[in-house]
Amino acid sequence: MTLIALNKPYGVICQFSAHDKHPSLKDYVALPDVYPAGRLDTDSEGLLLLTDDGRLQAKITQPRYRLRKTYWAQVEGVPDDAALENLRRGVDLGDFVTRPAIVKRLPEPHNLWPRTPPIRVRKTVPDSWLEIVIDEGKNRQVRRMCARVGYPCLRLVRVGIGRIDLLAMDLQPGQWQYVQGMP
Repeated sequence: MTLIALNKPYGVICQFSAHDKHPSLKDYVALPDVYPAGRLDTDSEGLLLLTDDGRLQAKITQPRYRLRKTYWAQVEGVPDDAALENLRRGVDLGDFVTRPAIVKRLPEPHNLWPRTPPIRVRKTVPDSWLEIVIDEGKNRQVRRMCARVGYPCLRLVRVGIGRIDLLAMDLQPGQWQYVQGMP
């Protein structure tokens, strides 16, 4: 079984086949027969696991296994306690209601790499950081949750999947390493 952790850069599409507008995983990982276990949208960055084991891929991606995924979200504005409580209880996104999340405010992280291109900054609107832990991982879920409670994501970085901590590995965007054991 092969399991690798990739720090997916912003703007990279989570597929190995070539894409007209974006770099793909093949531009960063030159290993045969590994596939992403889950996805990060093109505008998100951070931890992406790749494996050659179909059962492990299912355990990482399928919501029924409830594997925790940790995100750091830079949001527009400063969420009040009511918004944080809404995120914690679960958010009705129209097509489904999210499971409860673990949410806390973060100081501005100083151990993150700069994003290229940088986020848009508006002088009249502050931004802030949240740590959001979910055990689902549906399409654009964290972005949709934040927007629904009134605080859209400016930057979204997945920093953990299960026991695997991207920041502890000190991988820069585009770098990867082998991981031992299960997430």
